[in-house]
Amino acid sequence: MANLLAHETSPYLLQHAHNPVDWHPWGEVALARSRDEGKPILLSIGYAACHWCHVMERESFENDETAPLMNEHFVCIKVDREERPDIDAIYMQATQAMTGHGGWPMTVFLTPQGEPFFAGTYYPPDDRHGSPGFRRVMLGVADAWANRQENVIRTAAQMRELYAASTERTKATGVLDEAVLTRAMASLRQRYEPTFGGFDGAPKFPPTMTLDFALRQWARTGDADALTMVTHTFRQMARGGIYDQVGGGFSRYSVDAFWLVPHFEKMLYDNALLVRLGAHLWQATRDIEVRRVTDQTIAWIAREMTSAEGGFYSSLDADSEGHEGRYYVWDIGELYTLLGEDAALLRGYWSVTAAGNFEGRNILNVPHEPEAFAEAHGVTLPELRTAIERAERILYDARERRVRPALDDKILAGWNGLMLRGIAEAARAFGDADLAAMAVRSGEFLFRALVIDGRVMRSYKDGVARIPGFLEDHAALGLGAMALYNLTFDRRWLDRARALGDEIIARFWDEGVQAFFDTAADGEVLVTRPRDVTDNAMPSGTSLAIELMVILGDLYAEARYTERAAHMLETIAEPMARYPTAFGHALGAADMLVRGAVEVAIVGAVGDAVFDQLAAVVAGRYVPSLVMAGGEDVEGIALMAGRSGEGATAYVCRRYACTAPTRDALELGQQLETARQA
Repeated sequence: MANLLAHETSPYLLQHAHNPVDWHPWGEVALARSRDEGKPILLSIGYAACHWCHVMERESFENDETAPLMNEHFVCIKVDREERPDIDAIYMQATQAMTGHGGWPMTVFLTPQGEPFFAGTYYPPDDRHGSPGFRRVMLGVADAWANRQENVIRTAAQMRELYAASTERTKATGVLDEAVLTRAMASLRQRYEPTFGGFDGAPKFPPTMTLDFALRQWARTGDADALTMVTHTFRQMARGGIYDQVGGGFSRYSVDAFWLVPHFEKMLYDNALLVRLGAHLWQATRDIEVRRVTDQTIAWIAREMTSAEGGFYSSLDADSEGHEGRYYVWDIGELYTLLGEDAALLRGYWSVTAAGNFEGRNILNVPHEPEAFAEAHGVTLPELRTAIERAERILYDARERRVRPALDDKILAGWNGLMLRGIAEAARAFGDADLAAMAVRSGEFLFRALVIDGRVMRSYKDGVARIPGFLEDHAALGLGAMALYNLTFDRRWLDRARALGDEIIARFWDEGVQAFFDTAADGEVLVTRPRDVTDNAMPSGTSLAIELMVILGDLYAEARYTERAAHMLETIAEPMARYPTAFGHALGAADMLVRGAVEVAIVGAVGDAVFDQLAAVVAGRYVPSLVMAGGEDVEGIALMAGRSGEGATAYVCRRYACTAPTRDALELGQQLETARQA
């Protein structure tokens, strides 16, 4: 018999709809039942692509001995962390405070008022390797609730103190100046791992936002080491098992220090950030490998992760056929059978052995420099590339006959905003009309389906938009619209970006605290109002909002945008300098404020040959902190005020001080090279 999750749209919640656990979705029905019955809440938080979430479901939530204990002692609530990042953030903070670590599945026990008093992550069904079994944990918590409630109340009070900090008025932690950026780069240099790239050791997550900041440093200061960090890390990831060598796209992270064995789930947000980084890195280097990997990642998104309406799905599971990574790995016999005369060459290229490198099978990876490998095997690099492309098609077709990993097909506004931005910037950098059409189609869908009366909704599935959006949703979609404006010079996209900026100030800015909150002022009242400023797997809502505010402030010369952004960056100035890997996106926004945006105004009409040529010059170069306006519909845009000329003309400015206007593409390129330097 199905439980209450059967009425949800989240694929993760629906996975648990037929558990013998009496699961409730988060909401007043479950909370009221807890209060009425005097039972504590057992809150389980996870997501559809989570391997250990599936393990705990099989071991415990489907178990006929465990489920009755859950139902007897607790009101059980299941939450999809991707739909409710606010709930996830609140209880992850408690879990980390209580245990010293976090992760998913997250298991938290709450009072009927929603206050956490005991927490953990994955629990095995029985005591194992020093970890208590889930049944023993539940019985212990139930006993504490029934017989030692004073201890529960004391712990809950400590958690209230933990949460109180988020509502305190913010203040500057340092001066927002060049020294912050210099110190941050020095810290990254110390933590950089030069052999395989990235920072620190295993596990390794793609440090995309940190690399974006390092690329800015190179462009601003000429720091060659910073460019080496970015290029080397991107290549190492692209040659590792974390990158799908057959189908394109990156997995969430590598369990080792050399990018070989991934945690096989593929998330939209990771790939959105990597597409944008790839487009920027190609602008900076014209590296053909970077371009190929970026193109292949976008092709995977278009092929497997895009809805018929133009939205982007959330993730692909790590598991298939009950095993992590089964869909992606190969044995040596399969390669020889499928690839014929190419097998001997490509076995070496992809480091395939009889023993394998993952549970007796092989994760394809590229441990050698392709040029050196080709030379050692007596083929030219183009011949090697041709053989690889031929093999990729054969292996992809063979892999399609396997059981595919499950697809989480909900469409999340914030993640879609990031991917929209990445594809729009790639389309502009590569001059690719097909990518441009893909970006515009996606943008039109998102603003049609997920923006209701000016407010962004979090999640869309089966024609239904639900859950009022969070700060990250409004800010990411606003930046996506801004990227479409830079791509098309269609004023509608700029107006949409500004409208979302104003919505952010109205709903998420708190004048008393002087900060952006992750939830709207009129949102659901939870045990606390969450506010997280760190950039983790994806940019924080705050850092996305800061960037949007800086861009809008520059375009419109309105202090109400810029002052909020500057204050927020001043509140994290010292942490940014000390812990740059936790503030990669925020550091990019700080670069724009400290060093000034590179402002480009192009007068003229889209479609005019000279206008399009000037726009293409800007698009083809890596220009960090670019703020751009152009076209004929420019009323109210301060950056365009007073710009005139006979025919298409470009102006390159810093803080509204401009070089000589030009209609010459070569001269514009030279001006941009000068303007981007600090």
